[in-house]
Amino acid sequence: MKTNIITKIKKALAGALCVAICLTAAACGANDSSQSATNSDTTSSSQASTDVNSENSENLSQSDSDTITVTDHAGNTVTLPKKIERIVVADIYPLPSVLSIFFDSADKLVGIAQPSMTAAQNSLLSELYPEILNAETGFIDGTTINIEEVIKLEPDVVFYSAETEGIKEELDKANIPGVAVSAAKWQYNAIETLDNWIALLSEIFPENDKAEITKQYSAEIYDMVQQRVKDIPDSDREKVFFLFQYSESSITTSGKLFFGQWWADAIGAVNVGEEMETSYSTAVDLEQVYAWDPSMIFITNFNSAQPDDLYKNTVGAFDWSGISAVKNKQVYKMPLGMYRSYTAGIDTPITLMWLAKTAYPDLFEDIDITQETKDYYKELFGIDLSDEQAEKIFAPVSQASAF
Repeated sequence: MKTNIITKIKKALAGALCVAICLTAAACGANDSSQSATNSDTTSSSQASTDVNSENSENLSQSDSDTITVTDHAGNTVTLPKKIERIVVADIYPLPSVLSIFFDSADKLVGIAQPSMTAAQNSLLSELYPEILNAETGFIDGTTINIEEVIKLEPDVVFYSAETEGIKEELDKANIPGVAVSAAKWQYNAIETLDNWIALLSEIFPENDKAEITKQYSAEIYDMVQQRVKDIPDSDREKVFFLFQYSESSITTSGKLFFGQWWADAIGAVNVGEEMETSYSTAVDLEQVYAWDPSMIFITNFNSAQPDDLYKNTVGAFDWSGISAVKNKQVYKMPLGMYRSYTAGIDTPITLMWLAKTAYPDLFEDIDITQETKDYYKELFGIDLSDEQAEKIFAPVSQASAF
């Protein structure tokens, strides 16, 4: 199935290139005709030549510049060096993994936050790119950066969360270029968020441009899933609960304004927490979970719990035994590929297929998730995963917990 999707994407890109060539040729022909007519007026010709030379000189000056100007996700105009060798990623935790795959290397990453490092240490990211383990983590505590420690890292650019206040001001004072990257700007739509991350990186690093092929691939996967789940009767739609954070004293989940809502909608399921209008994660008690009685529970990698912890009630005094998802053994740990897959990240299209196949196995029985994962990494990023590496994504360890 995936070979067909990849082939369609490549054909689409090739078709677009052909159209561009034809348009360019037509434009050249039109320019030739226009020039012939203009030659009859020597004064106009001279002025046009002067204008063209001036424009070409300006373009040449821009192309020879050592900097590039971009607009980040917070709407800031940022001037960056074209040659970026040292990157610090502050509190946008999935981004180090996206950058590593984008470059097929983690050599440029000199500083990342501890939650990003914990995910790297317990995932394929450090297996594929062990150099990421050399990155410093002590420059940031939560969303508070130590600007002196950042300066010591001599970054060419610092990426930070567009939703965090204060970091931009600290970087501006230190004359360090900072680029805001958003996880919430696209209403927690994981695919749209990933597409915009890749588009921004492709603008900053045009030699690694992957914007079009990743966008088309994600769209193909999303459309395929939608086509298969669209006719599920409301009475047959799975009622899913996302266990975002879990400890001896608290349970948090996704309301209407968080990634869990998008994932549920994307696979044709019902997010039982949809009635909550809160943004980000929301604390709930077990009594509320019983009232919702989800038929399926997905545990994120932002906590250390495994399905057995709910089946055997090993965390705190919580008793999950009366909930349908637990009684029917329908509790699953979400994948951990390059990062915790509940958020947007490089594994988003694969996570979407996995969730859909897990929720509705009969509708996706032809999907070999191991092969799909290998094809995705190979065709889009040139990375060869073994079967063992691909399968490891769907058996995450508890140590990958964020906190």
